[in-house]
Amino acid sequence: MRLSVIIPCYNERNTAAEIVKRVQASAPEAEILVVDDGSTDGTQAILHGLENGAQPQLRLLFHEKNKGKGAAIHTGITAATGDVLLIQDADLEYDPRDYPALLRPIEEGRADVVYGSRFLGGPRRTMMFWHMIANMLLTFMTNVLYDTILSDMETGYKVFKAEVIKGIPLRARRFDFEPEVTAKILKRRHRIYEVPISFDPREYSQGKKISLPDAFAAVWTLIKYRIVD
Repeated sequence: MRLSVIIPCYNERNTAAEIVKRVQASAPEAEILVVDDGSTDGTQAILHGLENGAQPQLRLLFHEKNKGKGAAIHTGITAATGDVLLIQDADLEYDPRDYPALLRPIEEGRADVVYGSRFLGGPRRTMMFWHMIANMLLTFMTNVLYDTILSDMETGYKVFKAEVIKGIPLRARRFDFEPEVTAKILKRRHRIYEVPISFDPREYSQGKKISLPDAFAAVWTLIKYRIVD
């Protein structure tokens, strides 16, 4: 199976080069698609510098203006050529060294989709209690509405068979990508497998972008797609 790693990126000049380096170290044969979502802080220049390094596996895609994380992921999904697609945030919260565990259920034929769970006992930095509570509440709502037993719906580590994710119409443009894609996967009865991952959350002073309004948008998204597709 050929792996495509999709990295949505917006104003991440401090981490963009490092995350590409870490992905290349963990998956040297993978296609890497960095989708810059209209960055204005110098991230684009850093990415072009990586491209000038003549790295054939690295592909850069650019939005002229900021459209949102979901839109960047959609651009990456459309352009990806691999058999398996993995979403990798451009910050350093998620560790590419977890790739073997994330890919194994698909390689062994046990899953169509894999979620890396921050709440299954993997190592993690201890901080942001209220974010954890919000994540747990949204996951609980997902389980009630869609009759499942996920532990971490909002995880940024999601892995898909290409034919699964490319066959789902996605409309989310911001952080509502997570509940939308989860709802539609569950309604289509694709097999989801969860594995524990490590997690090193960053603070807002370090560039964290998700906020309270995004939680309300996630609630509405879960309800909406339970009723319609």
